[in-house]
Parts: sequence; C-alpha cells; structure tokens
Amino acid sequence: MKIFSRYLIRNIFIGFAAAAGLLIPLFTTFNLMNELDDVSPGGYHWTQAVVVVLMTLPRSLIDLGPFIALLGGIVGLGQLSKSMELTAIRTTGFSIFRISIVALCAGLMLTVSLGAIDEWIASPLEQRALQMKNAAIALDESNDSVGNILWARQGNEFVTVKSLSEDNQPVGVEIFYYRPDRSLESYIYAQKATILDGNIWVLSGINEKRWVSGKETVETKESLQWKSIFTGMTLKELTMPSSTFSIKQLNQYITYLQNTDQPSIEFKIALWQKLGRAILTLAMILLAIPFTFSVPRSPGLGSRLAIGVIVGLFTYISYQIVVNVGLLFSLNAAIVTLTPPAFILAIALVLVYQFDQRH
Repeated sequence: MKIFSRYLIRNIFIGFAAAAGLLIPLFTTFNLMNELDDVSPGGYHWTQAVVVVLMTLPRSLIDLGPFIALLGGIVGLGQLSKSMELTAIRTTGFSIFRISIVALCAGLMLTVSLGAIDEWIASPLEQRALQMKNAAIALDESNDSVGNILWARQGNEFVTVKSLSEDNQPVGVEIFYYRPDRSLESYIYAQKATILDGNIWVLSGINEKRWVSGKETVETKESLQWKSIFTGMTLKELTMPSSTFSIKQLNQYITYLQNTDQPSIEFKIALWQKLGRAILTLAMILLAIPFTFSVPRSPGLGSRLAIGVIVGLFTYISYQIVVNVGLLFSLNAAIVTLTPPAFILAIALVLVYQFDQRH
C-alpha cells in the first residue's frame, strides 16, 4: 500500500508542477504588463521592471497555491484515471477515501513548502523588489508621488514621514503634539532627519510652532534631537504593504500598533490570511477528487481543467471580497479569514464522503 501511496503522491506532484508551469508564466506576464505602466525615462527603467517581476515570482507562487492544488490534483489524478491506473489501484483495496487521504498528504507537503517559501524567500525578495522600485521612482524628478507616507502615534504624539532618502533616512518629518482636549499644542516640521543608535533622530532644518493661551509662537532651529516612536522595524520595512510581511514581522508590528492604540486590523487580517490560504489549499486538493471520479472513463481532461479554473477563480474572488469586507468594517480577523476556507474544506469533505459511498 505504501508503494501505491508514493506513486499517487508522485503523480499528484507532477500535476502540481504542470499547473505551476501553466499558471506562473501567465500571471508573470500580467505582472510585467502592470510594472511596465510605471516605467519612466528618468526613473524606473524596463530592465528594473523585469528584475522586480522576477523577484516577485515566489510571491506569485504563494498566491497561486490554491489554484495549483486544484488544477494539479485534477491533472495528476485525472491522468491516472484516464489510463485506468486509478481503477487498477482501487481493485487492490484502495477506496476513494484513502485516495483522498493520500491527496491530502500531498496537499500538506505543498502547503508546508509554500509556507516556508513565503516566510524566508517570498517576503524578503518582494520587499527588496519594492524597495528597488521605490528608489528608482524617487529618482524621477517629474514624479510628484515620490516615496511612501509613514504614520505613527504614541499617546498624544503623532508623526508622519513624507519619504525616505536614497540612504533610507527620513525626509519631510512632521511631529504633532496634542493636549488631552484634542487641541494642538505644538507642531514641528523638519526637512530631514538622521537616525542614530538608540532610536534617536537628529532633526535638521526645523520650523517649530507652539500655541499657548491662544497665542502662536514660531521658532527656527538648525537641529533637534527627538526620541522616535516608530517600531524597532526599519523604516524601509514599514513602507511595505502588509501582504509582503513575514509572520515574524506581522507579529512584531501588530504588537507595536496595539501598544500605541493604533488600528491593526489590516495586519491582523494579513497574518490570519496566511493560515486561511493554507486551509484553502487543502480544500482545493480535496475538491480535485470529485473532478476525478465524476466521469472516470471520460477522456475530457481539458473540460475538467476548464471547470477547475472557473471554480478556482470563483473561490479566489469570493475569498478576496469577504476579506476586503472584513477590512472595511473592521470585523474579527480570524473569523473573516478562516471561515470561508473552512466552509470550502467542509464542502470538499462532504463531496469526498458522498463519492466514496457511491463508488
């Protein structure tokens, strides 16, 4: 029986490879087209766009994990069904349920592999790619939307950084101090800042305004030391979208946001979505079982793949809609991200059970 299990897993992984070989080039082309829209003569060049797309290939692989599981399962098991090998395996005592367990084991291997790639390869590479892109765009003087805006809050102190310089130093720093009654106590604008050890910033080119008893005072200073309220993560990391963060980075940033009473729902959803994607991948590999045994002697593997693509797209779009609705209304992150995959997994288990009983 172990021989049959290894044989099934091997063919399923061949299906995974075939599905990835089909989907990755297709979506990479779409990504390249999107990157080329940002190309400009004085900043972001097409060669850099190609490098960015190549560096984000692991992220594309992670995002397409559920698709690959579904289509790969259909291809791997479908070929065995078409060649009647699956029928021969079942005559040895392998039930549809046991085949589903083997397929689920292959899905677990795929899920664990994708999780490791996400944590240690995809996230760092994607962040480097976006940093390279932002630095290139910043060189274009005709581009008004240079850099990223960073915000931080600690108590009644609010800080914003307009952008980062080429050496990752803050540019355009604004600091707001509010009184308990929400009235503005002071405002500091610094043209740039230099980050020292101990999270100390040396602000340069300073204009400071204060409001005392209804009177405004303005003072100009060459430099001023300021204790940064930004998290221990680098400013470069903080300019990245939440989808590029690793689990470690997400946990660190969520803790910081909660300690400073800032909204953290976006990053909580990004964290729980990693687990939700893993559950969805397992559900998709199980959904391949009904496609395989619905018409086992039919040669129409192409039609099954077409239906699989439709099911995959519908599932992906529905999941993204639910996640965005949860983000919009600040719903519980775990419920929003885990309920749809768990529901699809339950449907897949029911379908597998029904096919096992019928056959």
